[in-house]
Amino acid sequence: MQTITFHNNHTMPQLGFGMWQVTGEEAVKSVKEAFKVGYRSIDSAQIYQNESELGLAIKESGIKRDELFITTKVWNEQHGYDTALRSFDESMKKLGLEKLDLILIHWPAPKKNLYVDTWKALIRLYKDKRVTNIGVSNFTPACLDQIIDTTGVVPVLNQIELHPHFQQKELRAYHDKHNIKTESWSPLGRGQVIQDPVIGQIAAKHKKTPAQVILRWHLDNGLIVIPKSVTPSRIAENFQIFNFKLDDADLKAIEKLDQAEGRIGPNPDTAEF
Repeated sequence: MQTITFHNNHTMPQLGFGMWQVTGEEAVKSVKEAFKVGYRSIDSAQIYQNESELGLAIKESGIKRDELFITTKVWNEQHGYDTALRSFDESMKKLGLEKLDLILIHWPAPKKNLYVDTWKALIRLYKDKRVTNIGVSNFTPACLDQIIDTTGVVPVLNQIELHPHFQQKELRAYHDKHNIKTESWSPLGRGQVIQDPVIGQIAAKHKKTPAQVILRWHLDNGLIVIPKSVTPSRIAENFQIFNFKLDDADLKAIEKLDQAEGRIGPNPDTAEF
């Protein structure tokens, strides 16, 4: 497993397992399957309603706690200093953990205008050593500037929609300037990018699947990536990306797939939930 080192010198596996839209017994089974394949980084969130299932899978796995990297996220309704701290306690109870590896603010929710207070709560959790790393998700440069300028604390990462059809080059450049790592959600473009003929040609060249080529593209660009699947064969397939690399021609071809209107998910500036 390749790892990424944050500005606080802590590390995170570069490839993780996402739990979006996976609930109930299926969530427990899929996480345990991911553990079996070799994943050690798992990405959950309060709004996913699967923190308890993740906690059960961790407990039943028998894997040592220090071998795992667990992420959850503060939902929009839990913004605000005291509210975020209370919601963290609830998440930890569901997860059955004493300490969390990474907590993120899920969305800035600018209309609420409480994300700075929420960030201050995460800083408190970090200082109290209840969480090892703090970051954000779906933050724009303006929102990042606001929390950094107000508190002086830089997130270790920003988790954003990112795939070959929506490469977020300007935001990634901002991240690089401020030593913030980039983590990709919807790394396969919700299945749309898999159908791209350019990806198909590169996959045939390397004798890999389109999904493996796309995930390898994320790794080769220094991105953290968290694909999601509940199918055992796909969970295993998504993990088998460490035995090849894309060459310069591949990377240049994929770079040309970027689309100005390539966003699939909500826009952080206008998203209403």
